[in-house]
Amino acid sequence: MTGIALTSTAFHDHGAIPRRHSGEGDDVSPPLAWSGVPDGAEELVLLCEDPDAPGGTFLHWLVTGITPTSSGVLEGAEPQDGRQWPNDFGRSGWGGPMPPPGGPHRYVFRLSAVSEPLPLHGRPNSEAVHRALKGRELAAGKLTGTYQR
Repeated sequence: MTGIALTSTAFHDHGAIPRRHSGEGDDVSPPLAWSGVPDGAEELVLLCEDPDAPGGTFLHWLVTGITPTSSGVLEGAEPQDGRQWPNDFGRSGWGGPMPPPGGPHRYVFRLSAVSEPLPLHGRPNSEAVHRALKGRELAAGKLTGTYQR
């Protein structure tokens, strides 16, 4: 599987996510840029998860149907042609970091190029998304940010 380069001008890989993008700040999604999407991708899928959440992996952002020829998304914007799904806060779109006070949490952004649209329905959780990606993922890229309260 080839790799997609996923970056942000707001934070570096494994760096701190600015408060502006958190639930304590303006709660706007960070800008993202990507390259290396393989030919044959039907669409892109973007998710952001907190694997350190007390109740298990917490879904902060899920967008499907992103145009495979796109190269990123601006701060606070919706990816081109994307469909934003409910996050684990119960609302559609970006839900910024808001971990319980204590140590830092990791926020893993993953962009996947898929060969066909994912068969998702209702309010899919992280596990359902990862199951749907199996056998459909052509390439993926990852960017991890941290946030601490």
